[in-house]
Amino acid sequence: MSQNTEPRPAEPGIAAVNRGVRDRFAFDDTRDLEDARRGFMGTARQSVVPDADGRTVWDLDAYGFLDRDCPDTANPSLWRQSRLCSDHGLFEVAEGIYQVRGFDLSNMTLVEGERGVFVIDPLLCAETAAAGLALYRGHRGDRPVTGVLYTHSHADHFGGVRGVVTDEDVAAGVPVLAPQGFLEHAASENVYAGTAMNRRAAYMYGAALPKGERGQIGTGLGQTVSTGAVGLIPPTAYLTRTGQTETVDGIRMVFQLTPGTEAPAELNLHFPDRSVLCMAENATHNLHNLLTLRGAQVRDARVWAHYLTEAIDLFADSTDAAFASHHWPIWGRERVVAFLSEQRDLYAYLHDQTLRLANQGLTPLEIAEEMRMPPALERAWHTHGYYGSVSHNTKAVYQRYLGWFDGNPAHLWEHPPTEAARRYVEFMGGAEEVLRRARRSFADGDFRWVVQVVDHVVFADPDNTDARSLQADALEQLGYGSENGTWRNFFLTGALELRHGPVGTPTVTTSPDLLAALTLGQLFDSLAIRVDGPRSWDADLAVRWKLTDGEPVTLRLRNGVLTHVAGTGPAAPDPDVEVTLAEADLRDLLTGAASAADLSAREGVTFTGDAGRLTELLGYLDAPDPDFAVVVP
Repeated sequence: MSQNTEPRPAEPGIAAVNRGVRDRFAFDDTRDLEDARRGFMGTARQSVVPDADGRTVWDLDAYGFLDRDCPDTANPSLWRQSRLCSDHGLFEVAEGIYQVRGFDLSNMTLVEGERGVFVIDPLLCAETAAAGLALYRGHRGDRPVTGVLYTHSHADHFGGVRGVVTDEDVAAGVPVLAPQGFLEHAASENVYAGTAMNRRAAYMYGAALPKGERGQIGTGLGQTVSTGAVGLIPPTAYLTRTGQTETVDGIRMVFQLTPGTEAPAELNLHFPDRSVLCMAENATHNLHNLLTLRGAQVRDARVWAHYLTEAIDLFADSTDAAFASHHWPIWGRERVVAFLSEQRDLYAYLHDQTLRLANQGLTPLEIAEEMRMPPALERAWHTHGYYGSVSHNTKAVYQRYLGWFDGNPAHLWEHPPTEAARRYVEFMGGAEEVLRRARRSFADGDFRWVVQVVDHVVFADPDNTDARSLQADALEQLGYGSENGTWRNFFLTGALELRHGPVGTPTVTTSPDLLAALTLGQLFDSLAIRVDGPRSWDADLAVRWKLTDGEPVTLRLRNGVLTHVAGTGPAAPDPDVEVTLAEADLRDLLTGAASAADLSAREGVTFTGDAGRLTELLGYLDAPDPDFAVVVP
């Protein structure tokens, strides 16, 4: 059997299931379509947003194919959601409040003040943010940016800030607001596990997939991530408590802090003079993630539901419209309350029912199969699992409370994938026998089983082209049938890599700005993560950094562990080498902008003791691999 390198059509079973979706839900309900297009003012004349080198970082017309009828290779519900998310342009939410939508994964909101415009969540990259601001100014005049707000600590809500303001603007008094804890989480999330997270994000957002009916059609939360320059300007002021009121450029805002919901640091805000509520990313037109497939800290569904109830109590009586940093707004007080209440019930139900079933002894896999949402919630389009899913969210609740282990001792010490795969294939009669049976399962439409069983053949023999081809074909069918945009992207990207090899990491969020925002302690922690423990077991060395503009810090490598101690107290060992330098020089070394040799040549940098010990220390560091294998060993 030769390896198939092109996407296949939908198998009859998948096509039938997708057609059946049309009969299950109210596709004749056009309210979302009307809301998504309400207030449209126009869009950019140029469809392509380039970077400084002319490389395309966003294409507004890339999803034009979604205007056609849904094909058999896509779930009609996801197709509908993607069509809604692909609408792009400038939209009026209320008098003086506008949104740029469809220019990135997220929305940028612009609120007009007395002198200029206040920007909320300036997208993921500078190029798309600048294009969005230009679109706004083309319709509303060349108003200066008089303030910026980051609603939470995910990169698609701050990474484009340099497209709307400069360091000089901020130094001259333009405020940058954010919730308490923002900088720590924004920086650390994208650095500590940043390489693994970005590699998995390549699967989650499907950025390397061709866009089309057999490829990437969206992520449910938006279409995909832009690929331009990610930056960060640190906040100049923090929001620290619910009920806090701030006025910027005459715009009065009341804040609600919601830590531990969709992000570790997040907030909602209300505009009392305009009766408009911003829900950040806490209430969007889909079921969100409790554990995002790219990887992150598990979110707290119980707290999430609590803060949605609190938002209703605080703001509903004075809210005529609500918008978020993704999707489209809702108008009308009763509709806003119903929307927030259903979103609240969504997370509360998943939380409570997962724990109820766990307390009856069900495992995460069993709970995911058992869980069914209440019919009233399932009928609401905005509760569908386009981005998060009932399946992986129930597993996240279980993980938050009980961890990865399901309690069965047979699962306590399993073989790693490659070793287990070899044994499975041998037990099942060899690769050819497994593939023969798997092809029969494929013909029967049991694609989920094909993926599970053929994975063993691929991991036992990654060069088996027949196994790779069959696995790719089965993954593709699962993608075609998925209502969840990120599941579809995972399945189809897996098929793509099985056929053509690794696609790497199209979007990288670990930028110089993010590294600059790390404290020295966080930089030392990120260095410790890179130490090759087994190779450094026998090393015992210490380097003291004598900062000319700060207190000394001593690094010690011992037992394969790199620790850092500020000051010169009892916990700080005597150094093998002491390096006198400015903090900026040390940061250059820790972020890779300078080597030890570069450092020694710099004016003002001196070494006392054995300088070779610093080189030895740095030699124990591993470089992360942004192209590590996912669907093969």
